[in-house]
Amino acid sequence: MNAVVIGVALMLILSVARLNVVIALCVSAIVAGLCGGLSLTEMTQTFEQGLGEGAEIALSYVMLGAFAVAISHSGLTDWIAHQIIKRLGQSPSDQHLKWVRMMVCTVLLMMAIFSQNLIPVHIAFIPILVPPLLHVMNHVRLDRRLIACVLTFGLVTPYMVLPVGFGGVFLNKLLASNLSVNGLDIDPSKVAPAMWLPATGMVVGLLIAVFISYRKPRDYVAQDTPMEHPTIQVPSRFALAVSVIAVVCALLIQLYTDSMIFGALGGLAIFFVSGQVSWKQSQHVLSGGVELMAMIGFIMISAAGFAAVIRATGDVQSLVQTLSGWLGSSKAIAAASMLLVGLIVTMGIGSSFSTIPIIATLYVPLALQLGFDHTAVVALVGTAAALGDAGSPASDSTLGPTAGLNADGGHDHIRDSVIPTFIHYNLPLLVTGWIAAMVL
Repeated sequence: MNAVVIGVALMLILSVARLNVVIALCVSAIVAGLCGGLSLTEMTQTFEQGLGEGAEIALSYVMLGAFAVAISHSGLTDWIAHQIIKRLGQSPSDQHLKWVRMMVCTVLLMMAIFSQNLIPVHIAFIPILVPPLLHVMNHVRLDRRLIACVLTFGLVTPYMVLPVGFGGVFLNKLLASNLSVNGLDIDPSKVAPAMWLPATGMVVGLLIAVFISYRKPRDYVAQDTPMEHPTIQVPSRFALAVSVIAVVCALLIQLYTDSMIFGALGGLAIFFVSGQVSWKQSQHVLSGGVELMAMIGFIMISAAGFAAVIRATGDVQSLVQTLSGWLGSSKAIAAASMLLVGLIVTMGIGSSFSTIPIIATLYVPLALQLGFDHTAVVALVGTAAALGDAGSPASDSTLGPTAGLNADGGHDHIRDSVIPTFIHYNLPLLVTGWIAAMVL
């Protein structure tokens, strides 16, 4: 058996069985490393070295959580949510509730799309915007699994098709350059159009989630959270101005430094200097950020160690070589098999961006040998890398939505984020990616 397949399968089985994801990643790393021929010492060293790769994103999450808590002290976001609920009245009509549900979904979808391309802040907006809206979602009985699907769609689909922001990194810096290095002569301007057909699978999945799977109302039990305030007061103009300035400064600093850590730190500094959050409250604010985001950060750190072990086994190459021996000359079977391997690898590593250099080295020569057109190779490699980003327990495309939706403890990462996004996006993406490889 292949170490990559064993490690990823075990990680998914343990996670679905409700074992903590961090423990599942550590156990799976041990098993995958030993199955891949690494000694226990080598596996341990590789895992520990890989942990450092996840430290930056983990600290980013904690700082963003602290920034979200600081914003909540102004009462602005809670007041906005309270105003929405107040305008609904005590007995809102079904039509009114549907309108509010649609409005919340639309706003979060647009924010997620903008976070990838127009204002490339990635998941930074989620812990700031989503927790205060949980009150509204509970009131209008909005299914949070739908919101998880909406956010994940906005976090993944734009970088697949739009060559700006994170899409520029994925399509131009990673996909086009790695294809070229591995012997595929392709015009960079044709890379994005080659991904349009595969991306229709994401659109189909979103429509199914919105109009079929999660269209019915769902009730949630309200719980106390660090973002809640029992008494809603109208924020002063000064508090409103400080909050707006802090958010804008955090955004500008992040764009300038390309660091979510220093962006959040800059926003916190505005609150401290203005006096909206006192120096004495700094410990409380940071503790609240840790409480809100620590588990997500630990998952990302553990996922980095797991990915390092997976790469060190060398079994990704072995998996593709074994696959090529089974394929013969069938392009249809080859395309389906390569997409499935990409799904397995990306779900294990947790990042489509990190997967491209690995699979491009292996897939390009194999696809060219089997006679795939150059555009089809782009679609095949790009889709194989994107597969698994939605639906992986260790992907920030699922961890980010969970960080916001679980602020009150009412949203399970595996059952409410990972499984819904896997079903609605990975399965349709497998189909449209295969069709693109065959017809382009």
